[in-house]
Amino acid sequence: MNHSDLDQDTQDRLDAAAFRRLLAHLDARKDVQNIDLMILADFCRNCLGKWYKAAADAEGLPVSDEEARARVYGMPYAQWKSEHQTPASDAQMAAFKARKTSA
Repeated sequence: MNHSDLDQDTQDRLDAAAFRRLLAHLDARKDVQNIDLMILADFCRNCLGKWYKAAADAEGLPVSDEEARARVYGMPYAQWKSEHQTPASDAQMAAFKARKTSA
């Protein structure tokens, strides 16, 4: 089956299911730091929160930045940050800067 053969409702359901699976995967891998995601994939949990908010805005739904981040993090961002975020190492920062200059 070709993706274009699917009706919009089915595409939306599959997209939503994949997004929920991504959030569950990231929730299970709290050891993966945002800096690592940025180095390897050029997006992080914060980006997902921003994209979620942008989607809500496009639908005219009143979702705050904090609410969008909480949806992605599964808890308030400040809590996630204090419980799971570690300081970026010198090696991570160098890799991040090298990636930004080569792009």
